[in-house]
Amino acid sequence: MSALELRTLGSTGLRVTPVCLGCGVLGGMSAIFGYDVSADQGVATVRRALDSPVNFLDTSAGYSNGESERRVGAAVRARGGLPEGFVLATKVDPDPVTRDYSGAQVLRSAEQSIERLGMDSFPLLYLHDPEVIGFEAAMAPGGAVEALVRLKKEGVAEHLGVAGGPVDMLERFVGTGVFEVVLTHNRYTLVDQSARGLLRTAHQAGVAVVNAAPFGGGMLAKGPDVSRKYAYREADAALMERVRRMAERCAAYDVPLGAAALQFSIREPLIASTVVGISAPERVDQTVRWATWPIPDELWAELTDLAGVSADPTDPTDPTGPTDQHAPHRRGNER
Repeated sequence: MSALELRTLGSTGLRVTPVCLGCGVLGGMSAIFGYDVSADQGVATVRRALDSPVNFLDTSAGYSNGESERRVGAAVRARGGLPEGFVLATKVDPDPVTRDYSGAQVLRSAEQSIERLGMDSFPLLYLHDPEVIGFEAAMAPGGAVEALVRLKKEGVAEHLGVAGGPVDMLERFVGTGVFEVVLTHNRYTLVDQSARGLLRTAHQAGVAVVNAAPFGGGMLAKGPDVSRKYAYREADAALMERVRRMAERCAAYDVPLGAAALQFSIREPLIASTVVGISAPERVDQTVRWATWPIPDELWAELTDLAGVSADPTDPTDPTGPTDQHAPHRRGNER
């Protein structure tokens, strides 16, 4: 089986690669990621993504006030349209100035995304960061979720998802029966599997899981000696030492730490696809290499022990599992 063989995204019927390329940083989110990306580089990166073996791209109305979507749209137009079978997902967001996240704002957000991306409809449209207003407000009559359902009925969105931070809140949204996909970030990695319960809940509900930020913001790609932050904040000494040991074991087998971190998510059967942030054309190529890098069983055994994964981590009925809570509730969920 090919490492990038298409998978069915839950009940949506969409066929996607196990890797999804994330465009959060392409709009220039330097406050979170620590560096900027020019417009030309952003467009070139998306064009490389559209010509890669990956057929799944993720962006959002809220990434740099829509700049990510503008660059994605420019790349799609320059290419002459999306490749056949390509899945482009985006997200509705609160107003960047007033923080309004009403049903009316959701409709405005989707309309603006249509204009920026040059699309008539979205294969997958997420409710983004509902923790901004909370579950009750999002589900209230006239609220954000009701507006999303309206967009689906009107054909603007083919399928609906919810993407956010707190796993307990995401579980509540999964339980509503409204959503077909749930996106979690920074909570299922080599050093934090606190989304394990969400993965099981979604599986039992028939909701597909998309896992973002398998590198925890960079440390699990670059190593603790290069990146001292995990999930966009300073990592403690114990976490850094744990990652350093993982990097040493990977080096002993000539495996990039980033390849192991990415494939840790890809090989989890309860995860349909894994979002990796891209900031340059060469990062697209690197992601494909890491997704297909041969990793021996012996290394997986050592990494599984260091990761603290339960004896049978693929069993959705397994009630055990680590509950490390290293990741804060932050935005910018692709790296």
